[in-house]
Amino acid sequence: MTIIPVILSGGSGERLWPLSRKEYPKQYLKLVGENSTFQETLLHLIGIDKLERPIIVCNESQRFLVAEQCQQIDIDNPVILLEPVARNTAPAITAAAFQAAREFKDSILLVLSADHIIQDIASFHAAINIAVKEARAGALVTFGVTPLNANTGYGYIEYSKNNNKKAFKVDRFVEKPNLLNAESFLERGNFLWNSGIFLFKTSTFLEELSLYSNDIVNSARKSVANASSDFDFIRLEKQSFELSPSDSIDYALLEKSNKVVVVPINVGWHDIGSWSSLYDIGDKDENGNVLQGDIFAEETTNSLIYANHHMIVTIGLKNMVVVDTPNATLITTKDKDQKVKKILAYLKSQNREESLYNRKVYRPWGWYDVIEKGKNFQVKRIFVNPGAKLSLQSHKYRAEHWVVVDGDAIVTIGKDKFNLSVNQSTYVPEKEKHSLENNSTIDSLEIIEVQSGTYFGEDDIIRYEDIYNRHK
Repeated sequence: MTIIPVILSGGSGERLWPLSRKEYPKQYLKLVGENSTFQETLLHLIGIDKLERPIIVCNESQRFLVAEQCQQIDIDNPVILLEPVARNTAPAITAAAFQAAREFKDSILLVLSADHIIQDIASFHAAINIAVKEARAGALVTFGVTPLNANTGYGYIEYSKNNNKKAFKVDRFVEKPNLLNAESFLERGNFLWNSGIFLFKTSTFLEELSLYSNDIVNSARKSVANASSDFDFIRLEKQSFELSPSDSIDYALLEKSNKVVVVPINVGWHDIGSWSSLYDIGDKDENGNVLQGDIFAEETTNSLIYANHHMIVTIGLKNMVVVDTPNATLITTKDKDQKVKKILAYLKSQNREESLYNRKVYRPWGWYDVIEKGKNFQVKRIFVNPGAKLSLQSHKYRAEHWVVVDGDAIVTIGKDKFNLSVNQSTYVPEKEKHSLENNSTIDSLEIIEVQSGTYFGEDDIIRYEDIYNRHK
């Protein structure tokens, strides 16, 4: 039976933890290789029998980054589902299940998160083979990590020992416990960390979910049936999808079904969904600090400090997390960094752009980074991939000044078309049609764009021609 990986690449912490490997602190690259954890998640699956192309569920702002990272590791035909709104893991997985059912009469879904590290791939594959046998027999399989300590940052799975030695019946799921309960779980010996990795037949999953959370099933079914294609992406229909309850797969199904079994794994698993978890696996200096970037740490111990924007100076810190990004700066104690979700919820309630967008925005032609803005001006750094081209477009409320700092550009402004090289510049008047193209199929193009005007939103773009069909 065909195995389809389902990769969930969203998450509430996505704005504070970069997906691109170029932004990883260097000491973590040895754990995730020369790729992002998203890419490593896909590469870890190579060698699994009857593996089909992956279904990747992400939000709209991640779509071009996800597509680019798939191309970088030679995954040319992923199915990329775009969530119109965030609705937790149960609706996302259900939409993926219906998408899989459109291509295969029945299949096995292997659900993984994009922000996990797995170091022992051979043992992981062996656990998947065990889970496949259980799923074929009608079980809903979750993978439980053998606990290394009384961690209060993970959910736990209690299982029955009176079963075979490879897969066990799940008695209950436990939310993140306090320290006393976590220590008790370790002593009792029949508790595992909830890894958030699942495997089941598409048919079994949909049948069981219909019994316990039929609203999710109906919403996801309609959103897939009414989905639209957009370039290389599939946009789930918004009206149906947003009617779905926003529930986790644990709450919507696994805590209620009597078909759930757990396969224990000891595979060097790490969930790097928080900065403190990165501290746990990072290389410490003589003071117990994990440092990356331009940092001067005086009388600072057992802390993680990450600077990718400018210099950070600390004095007298202990057990802290300090993360400076172009978007925002996070300062918290290590035991409180899980509460970032509350901060994000507040930012969303205030319509703060930090909760909606990374400063660096990916497009099919490359990316741009807003490096400065003020009254009546905005400055962007624009990176164009080899052979890529921006749309022929115009702006109603702003003019643009372009300076080439690397590479060679083909510029179209009105009826004029000409080349620009390093240290050359040009001016695009307000309302004038214009386009920018990388003249090389090998080297990248980088320009600094200074916008002047009264409005700088991306909705002030009128597209006339576009090789990526966005004008349609």
